[in-house]
Amino acid sequence: MAGKSEDTKKKAVLLNDSDSDSENEKQKEVVEDDTGLLSLMNLNLGPKKKLLVLSLGVYKRSHCTEFMKFCLERFEVGIWSSAREWSMINSLDCIMVGLKSKMLFAWDQEQCTDSGFKTLENKHKPLFLKEMGKIWDKKYCNIPSRVGEFSASNTLLIDTNPYKALLNHPNTAVFPTDYKAYTVNDDALGPEGELRLYLEGLVDAEDVPSYVKDHSFGQPAITSMHPDWDFYSKVIRRHRQAED
Repeated sequence: MAGKSEDTKKKAVLLNDSDSDSENEKQKEVVEDDTGLLSLMNLNLGPKKKLLVLSLGVYKRSHCTEFMKFCLERFEVGIWSSAREWSMINSLDCIMVGLKSKMLFAWDQEQCTDSGFKTLENKHKPLFLKEMGKIWDKKYCNIPSRVGEFSASNTLLIDTNPYKALLNHPNTAVFPTDYKAYTVNDDALGPEGELRLYLEGLVDAEDVPSYVKDHSFGQPAITSMHPDWDFYSKVIRRHRQAED
């Protein structure tokens, strides 16, 4: 039985995806035998990053800059605010110095869905919804090269208003408690903060919905058990009627 030639060659080939960051460059070891065929060894592309969609409400807390660096290292990150564009940009300029270019996208009120209702908390404030499907739809997405990479299985919305996720798949969002300016010693975004620890567990989770379902966090999602379900069910019905 013939053995492999002693002059078998080994060479490393770098495979790059659409990003140029070093953490996205994965190395294959390629072995060329005396038949001239290439075989792949030690192939390890690793898991792709999940997508976090964050509201500006998250950034009002202490440790927000360190928290953003933490998120950008472990996830793809997009910002989605229900505020007008100028207000969102002003906020990002204050809290995202040097980091804005690393975000996948920044959406404002224009990408939200106006429900046609006012919020229960403020009868003058429009109730805007964040339809996550828009992120995955090339008709809306301003990152067409990434369409198809993200779905309900690997995208998490983080918003302090549970009603924003009324039209989304179950277990694809978490809702931290709303931050108040007078709150002292708020450490939710700190190294040992509850949100950061929660996201550390999400990094290696198989998928987003399973992780969210098995790990309760923050405010509950709005379901038929919610005390204001009669109101929110009307919001959902109007949206479905508009689609028909």
